[in-house]
Amino acid sequence: VQLQASGGGLVQAGGSLRLSCAASGRTLSTYTLAWFRQAPGKEREFVTAMSWTDSRPTYAESVQGRFTISRDNAKNTVHLQMNSLKPEDTAVYYCAARASGWISKTRYEYGYWGQGTLVTVSS
Repeated sequence: VQLQASGGGLVQAGGSLRLSCAASGRTLSTYTLAWFRQAPGKEREFVTAMSWTDSRPTYAESVQGRFTISRDNAKNTVHLQMNSLKPEDTAVYYCAARASGWISKTRYEYGYWGQGTLVTVSS
């Protein structure tokens, strides 16, 4: 599975961005899909994930109520809608996939990664 993330950019605090991750090589319909992020000097952290067996996503507490993950199995894509952005959301955002129906918040349990897209939120 090859993943290609896009949609990052510069936005003011309070603004919105929509990230997309397109997959090729294999259908994502039986994969758990996730977004992680890595801020400068920090570890990569879990943001959100959605299993193919359960449509209810899991979110990190820091983004709950502001971010929404969605998947389009027909187009083999996953999206991350980010609203009410804060400067602390500034990071490189990565999409990831694991061939399992179970959501994991651990980065090492995801075997497929996109290249990352930079989101910068100015204050």
